[in-house]
Amino acid sequence: MDEKNMEQEEIDLLDILLDEENEEPIVLFDEQDNPTTFEQAAIIPLEEKLYCILVPVDKIDGVGENEGVVFEIITSDTEPTTLNVETSDEIIDKVFEKYEQLFDEEYRLKS
Repeated sequence: MDEKNMEQEEIDLLDILLDEENEEPIVLFDEQDNPTTFEQAAIIPLEEKLYCILVPVDKIDGVGENEGVVFEIITSDTEPTTLNVETSDEIIDKVFEKYEQLFDEEYRLKS
């Protein structure tokens, strides 16, 4: 393993997601170890959980162009941070509603 990969493994995924200055794509691997590249759209706190919206750079079946995918951020004191695709339509709708609310608030503050 080269030095750059070792450095990336040492940085927890949560730190990357919370870094407002990070503009690097996020690469996630599925169960078959296939990589998919995403751009981060938002971190959304909801009902005592933390979610992120990631927009795939790579084509994903069932996900339209410029559509985001909602992931629950799973943290642990003993394990690295992981992301689980959210499958509940109710939670997904709430996450996007919160995202739109936060976006509107931010936009109004700047205009």
